[in-house]
Amino acid sequence: MIKVFVAKGDNPYYITITALSKLNFPNLSNRKVLIKPNAARLFEAKAGATTNPNVVAATIDFLREIGARKLAIGESPIIGINVMEAFDITGISKVAKEKNVPLLDFDNNPYKTIPIPNGRLIDKIKVTSFIEEYDYIISIPVMKTHMHTGVTLSIKNMKGMLWRRQKIVFHQIQAPKEITNGEKELDIAIADMAKVIYPDLVIIDGTIGMEGMGPSGGEPKNAKMVIASKDALSADIVASKLMGIEPFSIPHIRIIAENRSFNKNNIVVSPSDYLKWKIDFAPPPKKISFSYPNVEIFDIQSCSACLSTIFLFLKRYYNEIEPYIKKDGKLNIAIGKGVKDCPKGTIYVGNCSCNTKEVVDGIKVTGCPPVASQIWEKLKSRYKKG
Repeated sequence: MIKVFVAKGDNPYYITITALSKLNFPNLSNRKVLIKPNAARLFEAKAGATTNPNVVAATIDFLREIGARKLAIGESPIIGINVMEAFDITGISKVAKEKNVPLLDFDNNPYKTIPIPNGRLIDKIKVTSFIEEYDYIISIPVMKTHMHTGVTLSIKNMKGMLWRRQKIVFHQIQAPKEITNGEKELDIAIADMAKVIYPDLVIIDGTIGMEGMGPSGGEPKNAKMVIASKDALSADIVASKLMGIEPFSIPHIRIIAENRSFNKNNIVVSPSDYLKWKIDFAPPPKKISFSYPNVEIFDIQSCSACLSTIFLFLKRYYNEIEPYIKKDGKLNIAIGKGVKDCPKGTIYVGNCSCNTKEVVDGIKVTGCPPVASQIWEKLKSRYKKG
């Protein structure tokens, strides 16, 4: 039987300790422990996009209490983000300094290639070489919805151990239908990754999660809970249920369960009536355009970084550009390496779309990713000329 513990309350530190105290741990006194939070973006924890530093602090204190001595915190952020700046803004740097725990930039070391036996889509991945130095890995994700994968929890959080642009590669894989069987390549790649990168302990930070346009453009969700387990898949299944989402409607969760011949009936959750704490998370929109009339998004093989930029751009500037959109008829925006056949005058956002051969008569907004204000400046220039 696989045990999953849920704790709920107003104090992130206390409920983390409460959840962890229910688990049985191996002897960690001579093991090197790596804590992998979600610190991939420049957001404070209150935004719901990054791991609460109080959850990290509680984890460190608890592990030391049970004998762990060799601890480190590491991350590989999205392209364009400095991880040490992200650690500062999230508040994790302060915790690390107070607790005397080193911070690791996963991208600062050479990569290590790990083969994936029987990979359905990929047969090897580039990961941080720090993975060789640590033998007990803890995933501390935020409880969030995700525009590409439905949810992003403990297993997907391990994608932050991939080296540099390997994360983007996952979004750009194209495979024949006989391999995908209708599934997204990204979901299959995450499931392949989970065959070789799988955490030893999971602490899902649901103190302040994110709903809607996650992983960074959604709204904070004050769920006030922490989920702990020694099995990542079980924890992700329980977290999905608490978010009001059917776990096996999430493709990468379903594929991983199939790969592991997983029996969900083996999960034992404490407290047994944990679903009394269920709080429905708004799902990510199927299409950004639904919320913004006369905007068309052409999206093929994009990553969440550029998609988040577009969402933030529309959220921030749509009211100002709407008169121009009405005059022109439609605002067309393209992202991703595979975009093609876009209308004349399309705005191409991000290096991947800007570098395609399709950009004949359009506006390029370069960056990996660019920021929302760059799109606005390009548009203002166009409207002034018009």
